[in-house]
Amino acid sequence: MTRALFTIAICLWAAGAARDAVDDWVDATQLPSLTADVSREIRDRDRVLLRAYTTPDGRWRLPVTLAKVDPTYLKMLIRYEDKRFASHSGVDPVAMIRASGQALWHGQVVSGGSTLTMQVARLLDGGSSSHLAGKLRQIRVALALERQLSKDQILTLYLNHAPFGGNIEGVRAASYAYFDRPPRRLTPAQAALLVALPQSPEARRPDRASDQATRARDHVLNRLAAFDVIDDATRAAATAKPVPSTRHLIPALAPHLTDRVIAVDDISHRIDLTLDRQLQTRLEQLAADAVQGRSDGLQIAIIAADHQTGHVLAHVGSAAYSADGRGGFLDLTQAVRSPGSTLKPLVYGLGFDRGLIHPETLIADRPTDFGGYAPQNFDGYFRGELRVRTALQHSLNIPAVAVTEALGPVHLLAGLRRAGANPRMPNGRPGLAIALGGVGLNLEDLVRLYAAIGNAGQAVDLRWHDAPSTGFAPHQVLDAAAAWHVADILNDVPRPTGVKGAGVAFKTGTSYGHRDAWAIGFDGRHVVGVWMGRPDGTPVPGAFGGDLAAPVLFDAFARIKPVTAPIGPPPHHALLLPTAQLPRHLQHFGDPRDIATPAPSIAFPPDGAVLEGTLLTVKVRDGRAPFIWMANGEPVARTHRQQIDIAAPGIGFSSLTVIDANGQSDQAQIAIE
Repeated sequence: MTRALFTIAICLWAAGAARDAVDDWVDATQLPSLTADVSREIRDRDRVLLRAYTTPDGRWRLPVTLAKVDPTYLKMLIRYEDKRFASHSGVDPVAMIRASGQALWHGQVVSGGSTLTMQVARLLDGGSSSHLAGKLRQIRVALALERQLSKDQILTLYLNHAPFGGNIEGVRAASYAYFDRPPRRLTPAQAALLVALPQSPEARRPDRASDQATRARDHVLNRLAAFDVIDDATRAAATAKPVPSTRHLIPALAPHLTDRVIAVDDISHRIDLTLDRQLQTRLEQLAADAVQGRSDGLQIAIIAADHQTGHVLAHVGSAAYSADGRGGFLDLTQAVRSPGSTLKPLVYGLGFDRGLIHPETLIADRPTDFGGYAPQNFDGYFRGELRVRTALQHSLNIPAVAVTEALGPVHLLAGLRRAGANPRMPNGRPGLAIALGGVGLNLEDLVRLYAAIGNAGQAVDLRWHDAPSTGFAPHQVLDAAAAWHVADILNDVPRPTGVKGAGVAFKTGTSYGHRDAWAIGFDGRHVVGVWMGRPDGTPVPGAFGGDLAAPVLFDAFARIKPVTAPIGPPPHHALLLPTAQLPRHLQHFGDPRDIATPAPSIAFPPDGAVLEGTLLTVKVRDGRAPFIWMANGEPVARTHRQQIDIAAPGIGFSSLTVIDANGQSDQAQIAIE
């Protein structure tokens, strides 16, 4: 090597006499490929790295630009490795001659004469430079690179290809692997270590040879202090820092979701999601803490989303993405399970929507046989007559089944589908048991449902990409007033013992046999769902949604800031009355006196009326709320009130129709002048 350096130095000195020949030689150079496979990256909503995948040859190679690297590191690198980088043409004759002289004097290589451009040439070409032919090839490629690329482009190539030990290539991958941070946030001690490593990446790997790594880093720091790149105080502080003795994992957040994403998109090298990296980190830790120390094989899944935008903010498929005996590699947000009592809010919401019940309606909780189906309450007790509000807050089974019978189970399934859920029926046609969990749903399905309730009853396009889902239609799952009533009730559900959680409307559920524990809730902006159980679906003795999943739900909301109130002012058409002042058919659910409700009749305007103006007062007598008013066959209003104002139809003759909750109707012909 000493003789090769000396020979090359002499050749460089003599090259001036044959400049034209050298130019032709350089111009004829066949450059190696300037591109290489890079790691696929998944980033969060702020374009921060969530997860990366190794290249096909098993390397971590995370692309980076100059703007994303700490300026101090760049300054250190250039001054230490190639101080004339900005001015030379690829080869630094001064450095080469100096290195040759030192080698001859000491009998061994003391300092290298390679420029950063020559190092890039070696990295791209993959050949050896220990012999004369290899060194000449490196010089030739370096000179050709300088003619075809800018200095910034060459430096960028170095930052992306320099070796840092093991399967780590490039300064960005090294920064994450050794310091668990992006390269724009390096300390002087960290920057100096990354300057030192590529010179001898295997011998100086800090996770395997911390003493050698420390000596190499300190040598860089001492040299840079002597060059006045850093001051003595910075050098002293940096040399006092220990080098990392372990290698961090490259970020692998939201592993279950990111696996799903790249399975769908197998082309893009960079994919941006709606997740919030900080929240994802906090909820993954929460999930791990929730099952830590348990010997019953319990697992957990959590989803957090913004129900106004539909953006998924955090997605935890299990407590640990590992072969931990708990099915850690399974994405349990997709596990189809019985939802227990978590569908009761939809049952009552549809009841409100159809005018069957009101939160203040009295309903019976007593032993009932529904055509051979005789459900029991969870605790085996019956409460007698109570308000619908209380029945939902205490998750009583008999009232929920009674309302489902009045609605029809098919309509409950339709409500789920309008919310974007995909209910699976184990036995084909749904029965009344659907109200108590007799249907298959996963955590994503339930988060969609509760997102719709929190979003004034409108279905939410739950997604993890910014772009709206193809084919999503904004269905109205519940009327805004019905959704408001449900949120108002759930906001006052008793909290688990010792849990504080103001501003969260929530519901828990426990499936038959204690197989699944659920807690789903929302505030004014966010919706969170928690599932806990065993991956194989076997029972977890003593597991209840309220005891097991609900505390995790409120811990999740505590990590979401700020929490906003789940309910705002009621919609203008919401009926806010005590039981005694409700319309008679809403005072008591299932009252035999309400079976034959008189048909509605239009009290004003009368048939044949001639009216003026742009605003029309309409009034209905009898019938069962809510009432739908139509003008010339087009719906114009939906209300629980008997008298409202609507926009008058256009000039001329019009047909005015009112339809009540029982489907009975009345019609009047009017004229507008």
